[in-house]
Amino acid sequence: MTIETLSTRLAYENPWTRVREDIIRREDGSQGLYGVVERSDFVVVVPVQDGRVTLVEQFRYPVQRRMWEFVMGMWETRPGTDPARIAAGELREETGLIAGRMTYAGEMFQGAGYCNQRGHVFLATELTAGETARETTEQDLVCRDFPLAEVEAMLRDGVIVDAMSMAAFGLLRLKGLI
Repeated sequence: MTIETLSTRLAYENPWTRVREDIIRREDGSQGLYGVVERSDFVVVVPVQDGRVTLVEQFRYPVQRRMWEFVMGMWETRPGTDPARIAAGELREETGLIAGRMTYAGEMFQGAGYCNQRGHVFLATELTAGETARETTEQDLVCRDFPLAEVEAMLRDGVIVDAMSMAAFGLLRLKGLI
C-alpha cells in the first residue's frame, strides 16, 4: 500500500523524543492524520549466569510505580551507535556487569502504529562484576539476581509487566537461548 505524506509539522521536541503530525493521502485518495513519536533505537539486555537472571527495578514516572525490568536504554546523544556497544554500555552502567559474550537475538518495534523506535534484544553471558555508572535518572535503581524459574513466575503472575521485558524474554525463549 502506498501512502503519500502531504505535510509534516513538528509538534514537540526534547532531547529524547520528537512528536510530529503528518497529513497523508492513502492509495484510494482519502486523507488522514498520523501522530508519530520519533525516538532513537534502544536495547534490551538479558543478563544470565548460572541459571540466574539479573533484573533492575526503578520508578517509572509515567505510570507512577516501581517496575522490575531487564536492562534497557538508548543513547539519544549518539544516534547511529552500534546496538551491541549500547547494550554493553547499558549493562555496565545499570548493573556493573561486563559480558564476556553478548548474543544478538533480534529486533522489535515498541509501538509501530505510533512510534518509529526500534529495539534490539541481547543475551549477556559470561558475566563479571564491576562498578555501576548510573545516570542521575537511575539513582533509585535496584539491581537483583533471580533464579530463572522465579523470573518466569514473575512474568506469569503479573509482577513483571513491562512489555519490552516480556517480549525480550519470549524472543529469547523461542530461540532456545534461555
